[in-house]
Amino acid sequence: MNEHELISSPARPSTPAATDANHFVLTFDNNRFASELFGQFDQNLKLIEQRLHVDMRPRGNAVAISGETLATNQARRALDYLYGKLQNGGSIETSDVEGAIRMAVAADDQLSLPTMERKAKLTMAQISTRKKTIAARTPTQDVYIRALERSELVFGVGPAGTGKTYLAVAYAAQLLERGAVDRIILSRPAVEAGERLGFLPGDMKEKVDPYLRPLYDALYDMMPGDKVERAITAGVIEIAPLAFMRGRTLGNAVVILDEAQNTTTMQMKMFLTRLGENGRMIVTGDPSQVDLPRGVKSGLVDALQVLHDVEGVSVVRFKDVDVVRHPMVARIVRAYEAQTAVPDESLNVGR
Repeated sequence: MNEHELISSPARPSTPAATDANHFVLTFDNNRFASELFGQFDQNLKLIEQRLHVDMRPRGNAVAISGETLATNQARRALDYLYGKLQNGGSIETSDVEGAIRMAVAADDQLSLPTMERKAKLTMAQISTRKKTIAARTPTQDVYIRALERSELVFGVGPAGTGKTYLAVAYAAQLLERGAVDRIILSRPAVEAGERLGFLPGDMKEKVDPYLRPLYDALYDMMPGDKVERAITAGVIEIAPLAFMRGRTLGNAVVILDEAQNTTTMQMKMFLTRLGENGRMIVTGDPSQVDLPRGVKSGLVDALQVLHDVEGVSVVRFKDVDVVRHPMVARIVRAYEAQTAVPDESLNVGR
């Protein structure tokens, strides 16, 4: 994948005055794109102002930016990236603006990150399906997408709202559409029912649907609904509880295990050893939200410890700063982490 796909002709900044290095004007060629870039009632510019503490004054298809040099350069890179997104046929939502800001700041804060170019264009890893294209919205998401591209087994661990499962399903849909795999298999442990689903009403699909709903939701976001239904009927997309993986060899498939913190060590070993030829596995979970009985070790935590030196395995750790849902979610995650003081050593596994 060409990591520069989303970047096209940048906005043309005027040369900053020698006496005012912290003030310049960005002019955009297309008036309609400039209007979309600024947002209704300039809401996108106001968000950048708030996050980066700069002053932005729109004038037609141009915007004057003032502030500290570092912050104004970050604002320039964020606007440049978002404008290129519009030029490539994309649209801009508030979450896209938030993501561009995060990545622009990361370009200065994390110079060792290989996907960044200091004081240059932003490049964000992306996943493309026929229905939509998703670009990384945090540096960790960027690393995660690139890990999915190069590794046969990827662990994505961290708090809720960081996009671990959503991006995994999107990547699986991309591979299926490109013909790189023959099927997608999505699984979760049905811990609440102890994986003994017989007492629940309905057929097997109705029994397991409540546990697998988030995976369905992500699929329908990536692919047209009728194609998802046909693929499920034909067995091209299979959604099943973890217990149904026993004894199988899963080749030519992307296999995703969600909520993996609720597996036992034996269940995790069983799942990981199902990997077949031309198979990919993605395991997601949050070790701080284990629902297993007291005293039962999480298979996810165990796997992170056992497999950290195994070739072909990547572990990507998300933090509260990677939460891309409502900003309140990140604050909630931080509050709970402060309250419980969960030690980070369990996640300190090398990639």
